[in-house]
Amino acid sequence: MKFAKIGEKDVTRAILESFSKELYESVDSDVVVVGAGPAGLMAGRDLAKNGIKALIIERNNYLGGGFWIGGYFMNKVTFRAPAQEVLDEIGVPYEEYRKGLYVADGPHAVSKLIASACDAGVKFLQLSLVEDVVMREGRVAGVVVNWAPVRALPREITCVDPVAFESKVVIDATGHEACIARKLAERELISVKNLGGMWVEKSEDAVVEHTGEIYPGLIVAGMSVAETIGLPRMGPTFGAMLLSGRRAAQVIQEKRLAAAA
Repeated sequence: MKFAKIGEKDVTRAILESFSKELYESVDSDVVVVGAGPAGLMAGRDLAKNGIKALIIERNNYLGGGFWIGGYFMNKVTFRAPAQEVLDEIGVPYEEYRKGLYVADGPHAVSKLIASACDAGVKFLQLSLVEDVVMREGRVAGVVVNWAPVRALPREITCVDPVAFESKVVIDATGHEACIARKLAERELISVKNLGGMWVEKSEDAVVEHTGEIYPGLIVAGMSVAETIGLPRMGPTFGAMLLSGRRAAQVIQEKRLAAAA
């Protein structure tokens, strides 16, 4: 077997041209999802499956957030019923530990979810940090993004201007940081109450229930909901993350249908 005769310049051009084209097309999206953990991935997947142009922006160079490692760096992830239905949907094997509680391998679960999002048509921008939001007449209308490594540079040479990505809606799926919600709180447009103590049974239901629009154009999903509303933390169980991401996508679709009516 011999590989095709391709030079270094061809490889570089292929990367540059294809990435630049995708980046150019992503500057104007229907929805920007900030955070590629389970909630963000699920929201992006469901949106893209329904023909909504979704871009997920992630500050790390990998996707999946804490979904990879489970609790205490033990890569088993738990789900309470009915969240196992999502695992069935994306083809993740799991075991029933006790009635209503399921266990899966974190790497397998996150890989399947990432693949499912990609198959649906979601686009990704990694190693990118959201520094601010785009505002239009009292509405969030996009995000302001810079390369994440810029944050690590010495202060005197960090004058690297960010760029903006416009969208109709932004989803804050940044987890405990609740980065986008906090940008609005800094401007005293909303308040962020911060996370309460752990209470799994109460937290998961409440996170899904409170997933939604907290300011025109901004939807919170996953642990960003708990941080913003002041709900209990849930620990290493991930069902609410998936179902909150799904609920965020549903909220957008419902608003889209209402606007079209």
